[in-house]
Amino acid sequence: MVLPVVLWRTWFLTASAGVADNQKRRDAAAAELSATPVPAPTSAQSSALQQQKVARVTALSSALGGRLAWDRVLREFALVLPDDVWLLNLSAAAPTPAATVAADPTSSSSTSSTPTPGGTLGFNIEGYTYPHDAVARLLSRLAVGPDLEHVQLGTSEVSKVGTRTIIHFKIAAAVRAPGAGS
Repeated sequence: MVLPVVLWRTWFLTASAGVADNQKRRDAAAAELSATPVPAPTSAQSSALQQQKVARVTALSSALGGRLAWDRVLREFALVLPDDVWLLNLSAAAPTPAATVAADPTSSSSTSSTPTPGGTLGFNIEGYTYPHDAVARLLSRLAVGPDLEHVQLGTSEVSKVGTRTIIHFKIAAAVRAPGAGS
């Protein structure tokens, strides 16, 4: 019974001596660090760093301001798509600065103020439905959304499949430029 106590005490004394030695070395290193002078940046370095910071913040703000959140555009489209409409094809393209100017009806440029399908419109839908009412519902829902503008019906054709009448339609719209008001 005495042997384990002696071994434990010996181990404890050895460990506490190691801790005390480590504390002395830490205190010496802290004193050496506090005695080391910190070099002051020159005004040229400080000015250059400040200019780089401003340039980087400006570039980041510009990149984030022009970002189009496609996940939001497609989520909002999915929310307004009627249950009795199914899509055959959907294509979308981000607005370019030239397309945004041409699609802006308040623009005083010499281009047409009404975009044409396949021209400046970057959101194209092709699909099927049973009643014409569903196409009208989809058009009206797309028109009030915040991300699409100039929603137009391209074509709407009646077909018969067996005994059912179906409507094949094509809709085009322009994607609103990032940061543009609704």
